[in-house]
Amino acid sequence: MTPQGYREVELVCNRSSLLIHGGTEEERRCWAQEAARNFDVELVEVRQAAELPQALRQPNGVVFIADVARLGRDAQFALLRCLQTQEERPKLVLGVSGAADAARARGTLREDLHYRLHQAQVDLQKDGLRDVLKRRWAQQAEQLALKAAAVRAAEEQAREAAAARRPGTVTRTAPKRTSSAARGAVEARNAAR
Repeated sequence: MTPQGYREVELVCNRSSLLIHGGTEEERRCWAQEAARNFDVELVEVRQAAELPQALRQPNGVVFIADVARLGRDAQFALLRCLQTQEERPKLVLGVSGAADAARARGTLREDLHYRLHQAQVDLQKDGLRDVLKRRWAQQAEQLALKAAAVRAAEEQAREAAAARRPGTVTRTAPKRTSSAARGAVEARNAAR
């Protein structure tokens, strides 16, 4: 990541589109999934250039492209036009296998697209970043599991309550217990009548 650009942790939670390079495709996908969870939206993955126009129409989504160099220069131009002209656009997480500078030097990554995203780059090969991400993703997985367990428990409780209210079921209700002070107030009211 460039020193004057956004920090990695800022890029996860802000709406800036970015170029993520290095690491494995799965690591880039996990990073994009984390960004999508931050905005509470589904991650849209684009694998072919034909899928791109539909994906770019989602103003609040997160669009992930595992390797933008595989899409070709025309698709990269469509991405550039989206970044330049579309006011309401999805967050674009554009992956590149290997180093971004190497892809640019080979000509598989457009120079103008790289320039447009030069402030928003994540290099997964940066020292220690992969370890930080693995720890963060493990914590998030644990939190998601706890949240899912709580949702399942609430659904089960709602099912049990609905089953108890079904016609034909017998339910036993216990009489309300009142405190001695409340009983005293009721008795005083009854005596005053």
